[in-house]
Amino acid sequence: MKFGTYLLWVVIAAVVGLIVLLGYFISSPLILDLRQLLMQWAVILAAAAIFMGLINLFIVHWNKVNDQTAGWAYSAILIFLLLVSLALGLIFGPDFEVMFLLFNYVQLPIEAGLMALLAVSLVVAGFRMVSRRRDIFSFLFALTAILVLLGNSPWLMGSDSTVAHLIGNVRAWVAQVWSAGGARGILLGVALGAVATGLRVLMGAERPYGD
Repeated sequence: MKFGTYLLWVVIAAVVGLIVLLGYFISSPLILDLRQLLMQWAVILAAAAIFMGLINLFIVHWNKVNDQTAGWAYSAILIFLLLVSLALGLIFGPDFEVMFLLFNYVQLPIEAGLMALLAVSLVVAGFRMVSRRRDIFSFLFALTAILVLLGNSPWLMGSDSTVAHLIGNVRAWVAQVWSAGGARGILLGVALGAVATGLRVLMGAERPYGD
């Protein structure tokens, strides 16, 4: 029975994957309609998964508040803002003015602060790497992080100076040439990995839906 159930899930996953894949190469109305239906089901399942994740988040932080463990006040603030945002979004819709205010004056500054902390953390990590492992790659990492920070930061002596323009040009060159090339390479690797994983799922070698 267990083998029969496993085989059933493998066949369902393979058939669904092949129908969705064929919809991009064959312009048959039947295939296109089936692909559209399956994609809609996938969107519904993804929405249900996000909803279950929100429920799990609420339960975890509610237990912290109930037990008054370390940092329970932050959990209480998270639960309060979660309920307020959810109620406003369900009642007035995502285009409500208060939702924009919460995004622009709460979420966006927090994300900007986290990105700033990430930049400083990269510089500190670069210096620690240089102090522990003194090679050319460590120095390049620390130098690149410092150049990017200086190129994005305001200058006390004015941003119209020659040094500011030079560092800004170097930062733009690093970001647009080296960083963009590395990002494209990572995306190509992700795409190839996704294709390989998809083929393994279609052939039943990979089983994310079972044991």
